[in-house]
Amino acid sequence: MKTIIVSMVAAAGLMVAGSVIAENMPASAKKNNCIACHGIEMRVVGPRWIDIANKYKGAAKFEYNGKDYPLVEGLMMKISKGGAGHWGTMPMPANDPNGTKQEEIKELVTFILGLAK
Repeated sequence: MKTIIVSMVAAAGLMVAGSVIAENMPASAKKNNCIACHGIEMRVVGPRWIDIANKYKGAAKFEYNGKDYPLVEGLMMKISKGGAGHWGTMPMPANDPNGTKQEEIKELVTFILGLAK
């Protein structure tokens, strides 16, 4: 019973944190459920967006599946097609494998990169 209560409290805390984190995100982040795994300044499952922004601050290229791409294009591919290896072993699921949401994904990439300090 104690384990169940602790689990319920932890889950409630994540839901509250997720809603606070989501306040400053673009609508497309909420629509595409990015907030389930990412926060701007709080780690959820995937990396914090501020960490992503700082990692690629000043970068011109992004390596995806062994090939270099211009930074924005490469990050868009990573979000669209998913993958693992840039932030550990946890894979990022594909969010636009058919390429139908590229405008929204570009908006997200631009927002994330704009967080760099």
